[in-house]
Amino acid sequence: MSAFAGLVEHLADLLQPFLHASAAAAAIVLFTALVRLLVHPLSRAAARGQRARAALQPRIAELRKRHGKDQEALQKAVLELHAEQKVSPLSGCLPGLLQLPAFFLLYHLFSNSTIGGHDNGLLSHDLLGAPLGGRWGDFLAGGGLGSAGLVYLALFAVVAVVATFNFRRARRTAAVAVAVGEGDQQVPGVGAVTKVMPYLSYFTLLTVAVVPLAAALYVVTSTTWSAVERAVLYR
Repeated sequence: MSAFAGLVEHLADLLQPFLHASAAAAAIVLFTALVRLLVHPLSRAAARGQRARAALQPRIAELRKRHGKDQEALQKAVLELHAEQKVSPLSGCLPGLLQLPAFFLLYHLFSNSTIGGHDNGLLSHDLLGAPLGGRWGDFLAGGGLGSAGLVYLALFAVVAVVATFNFRRARRTAAVAVAVGEGDQQVPGVGAVTKVMPYLSYFTLLTVAVVPLAAALYVVTSTTWSAVERAVLYR
């Protein structure tokens, strides 16, 4: 935690001459971008995996005809086909899972008053008057929005736009998957994930509302990055 806090402080110091009081917030955005750059090769691999799964659909259609109504045999055959072609039906989840440690580090870093036995200096930083360690509920309990509350409203607006974009895109992807018979019947559990996935976009709104502002900045930056990245990779 101390090393991570030092990294954020160092990034903030580098940005201080340009962004002044908002340097720490900008450092979090920059840190998020660095994490996403590290994960980007996996995102590209996930996009290739989706195209590979799409290419397997003619063979899956043949398996469906061969096994008829024997769903257990069909599922086994499709799983074997995926293993043979080295295609994972859940490969798209890996980039998101690998980002969780960075998110939890930020969450804990801005939720503790001390780090390594010393006062947590990062809690003194803010974004346009909103403390990076504060939460949406804190501003509501204060009896008014103020500049801090307006920062959160701006974040909610960005998240709502990105979530709606992701929702529509996920619905189109799910519709195509159902149309070609991908995942719904052949791979156990994937059908349920496909149905729920579009609605997970709006879960980000709840996350931003309950976590410290620093962690909310990570979530907003990462989700926006994901929306742009998927629009490019999944054209």
